[in-house]
Amino acid sequence: MNKNKIINDPLYGFVSIPSALIFDLISHPFFQRLRFIKQLGVSDFVYPGAVHSRFHHALGAMHLMGRALESLQKKKIKISKEEFEAAQIAILLHDIGHGPLSHSLEETLLPGIKHESISYLFMKLLNKNFNGELELALKIFRNSYNRKFFHQLVSSQLDIDRLDYLNRDSFFTGVMEGTVGVDRIIAMLNVHEDHLVVEEKGIFSIESFLHARRLMYWQVYLHKTAVSAERMMVNIVKRAQYLASAGEKIPASDSLLFFLKGKYSANELAHQPDAIEVFGRLDDNDLWGAIKLWRNHSDSILSDLCEKILCREIFQIQLTQSPIKKTEAEKVRQIIQREYGVLQKEASYYFSHGAVSNEAYVSGGESINILMKNGKLLDIAQASDLPTIQAMSKIVKKNYLCWPKNLSLQD
Repeated sequence: MNKNKIINDPLYGFVSIPSALIFDLISHPFFQRLRFIKQLGVSDFVYPGAVHSRFHHALGAMHLMGRALESLQKKKIKISKEEFEAAQIAILLHDIGHGPLSHSLEETLLPGIKHESISYLFMKLLNKNFNGELELALKIFRNSYNRKFFHQLVSSQLDIDRLDYLNRDSFFTGVMEGTVGVDRIIAMLNVHEDHLVVEEKGIFSIESFLHARRLMYWQVYLHKTAVSAERMMVNIVKRAQYLASAGEKIPASDSLLFFLKGKYSANELAHQPDAIEVFGRLDDNDLWGAIKLWRNHSDSILSDLCEKILCREIFQIQLTQSPIKKTEAEKVRQIIQREYGVLQKEASYYFSHGAVSNEAYVSGGESINILMKNGKLLDIAQASDLPTIQAMSKIVKKNYLCWPKNLSLQD
């Protein structure tokens, strides 16, 4: 079979699959399922064009990794053929652990387990299936390879992942403020003492990158309607889990039922390859297909919530700087109990409260380091003469409370 394929990407044009091994990884069912997982979860309730998939993003990130490594090679950074391929594999598979609706359901289907941990388990399983050919990619992914800049390209505050998803999400949502100068940033990357740095003349591009990231968080990732829709999806799954654990018949695919009925820790997943195999068959279609069935379920709460989400009757949401008071949440609970005729513990399915935060840049730790012309390394917050960059290093937190639109909170 000819494995020298070319893919036409809407952002980068023609993207080549660089090796037979990468072709086989892309062809694997674990990776192909990413076609059916939306990159932005339920954000298409706000931006109708936001229906691109994790599959798109992973291929784009692989392409950008190749361009970044080629740029570094031109600057006399020695990168072997094995390292080049392993880095591309690491970024290609970095999101393979995402479940339905990407980040939206991490806390419900596999509570306490981040998608990065599941990606690592998938990579270990694939490494076994491919006779150890992913060993170096695994080291890069888990940051145990001695040349640290490879991992920084995969996961850091200025990684290939962010360069692709900011531009891709900006393109598909139409939020042009999120556009990033990828070509310029890649051209400005360098390696200093085996760590990733940005040359001084790239400061302005990094400033623009951080501004774009901050704006995309408030306008897209943490848009209030998307947050509300996400909380509704979480409550739907929680209700289905409750009913399934109580022995109720819940129509759903075998893969979805597996995780509705059982809860697994990271350690349990690591020692149950069967569970990872089942998760590898789970995507958005399982969830939306189930929701279409659940809208006719005998449980009134589950059916009502499913009907609401399918008809885009998204919960009303209130965002505030100050924490939601217990008295406010209790007032909402009581109104829901009265208006919907449900028990106190059941009212929680009809509202949600919590906090979201925007971390455009976290100063300290794994910094974005600027290599000055005099040879000094400076954190971007110190190298930049823009006070907004220093301000962005502070975490901005907002609190939310959401409830059904047809309910008035006024007595």
